[in-house]
Amino acid sequence: MKYVVVSWDAECRGFWTDPRDYVHALDLLRGDLPEGAREFATDPSHYDFYSERCVKDLRLSKMELPGTTPGDLRIVFSPNPWKHAAGLVIEYSGVRRVDISEGRCPWDQDEGYGTVLLDEILPSEAGCSHEIALSVSTLRIECADLVAGWAEAGR
Repeated sequence: MKYVVVSWDAECRGFWTDPRDYVHALDLLRGDLPEGAREFATDPSHYDFYSERCVKDLRLSKMELPGTTPGDLRIVFSPNPWKHAAGLVIEYSGVRRVDISEGRCPWDQDEGYGTVLLDEILPSEAGCSHEIALSVSTLRIECADLVAGWAEAGR
């Protein structure tokens, strides 16, 4: 990530996360982001750790190719029952690249790809890139745009 900080703190045995530099940079970046990405990234709740609509602590539960249009991708995040009233669904259009890398957490006690630590959306040649730091992996998607919506679990 370019602005968002996600780092392992061995002394505390947990992650240090800090979106402040990215939130400040969004003032300059927002005009270069596609409409859906801009709306999602600049939502005041997105990085408010006390909000039910903060991305932190969601769990990646499903990735799917939803239809017949090439380049479409849908990712479903389940809510953390202690924090979120609903899960998050992100629908990407014009996907050019998807990368998943492992190895973020020093011990692998989380199942699957893990929980969301933080994310960052930046302008790119394709439209935007969306990098999601998870507790045991990192997901990076380059696409034309994305639309994010909060939905009840099981959508």
